[in-house]
Amino acid sequence: MGRKWANIVKKKGAADKLRGQIYTKILFEVTRAVKSGGDDANTNFLLKIALEKCKKNNVPKDNIDRAIKKGLGTDDDGYQEITYEGYGPNGVAVFVEASTNNVTRTVANVRVCFNKAGGSLGTTGSLQFVFNRKASFEVPVGKLDEDEFTLEMIDAGAEDIEIEDGFFCITGPMEVFGQISKKLEELKINPEEATLEQVPVTFKEVDDETYITIMKMIDALEADEDVIKAYHNIEFNERFNEL
Repeated sequence: MGRKWANIVKKKGAADKLRGQIYTKILFEVTRAVKSGGDDANTNFLLKIALEKCKKNNVPKDNIDRAIKKGLGTDDDGYQEITYEGYGPNGVAVFVEASTNNVTRTVANVRVCFNKAGGSLGTTGSLQFVFNRKASFEVPVGKLDEDEFTLEMIDAGAEDIEIEDGFFCITGPMEVFGQISKKLEELKINPEEATLEQVPVTFKEVDDETYITIMKMIDALEADEDVIKAYHNIEFNERFNEL
């Protein structure tokens, strides 16, 4: 969801994830990219980024080929994209993206995660005023001139550009994803991430205990093989880095 929110939602045990889980989530990005823009990485920016992730994580070529066929509709295995919305403890909003071939199984697993954290699963659309789907990019700062690059991104439609942890974190309306992608290509810049994210519009202040509970909930959700990503709207506080 962009490096801006990464410290909030990342899993402390990410390094211990099973390789299969990593493959599943990256290959989902390949399939989704192909569905939306075809199988030519030269013209499909999302696919290009997803394939670069596959390379970095040593995803086998056969797996990639199957994901591409699935995106083209020639290898339909019954999977569908689905989202879940609800609230964790103290009214923290949680939005879940999943890909599943068994909705009954997935919703049951997601509900368990909400219930264990003291939250509850809501109805679709219940968080429509809490999250907005945004274009999100992460670009290594490197030798880029901050002022010049910022102006280029604003001209391309970006709403917010910040520098965090050595990366430009760029967000904008979902509709400008293509424009920003094209501008980055013109500048011969390969982003670390290029995606559509659920970005919080309203935030929730919480105490340390609630923060820890929500982090455990996010961990449990993202450990599920059907869940692609989980988002929340906790207002980040620097003290959380110490927890």
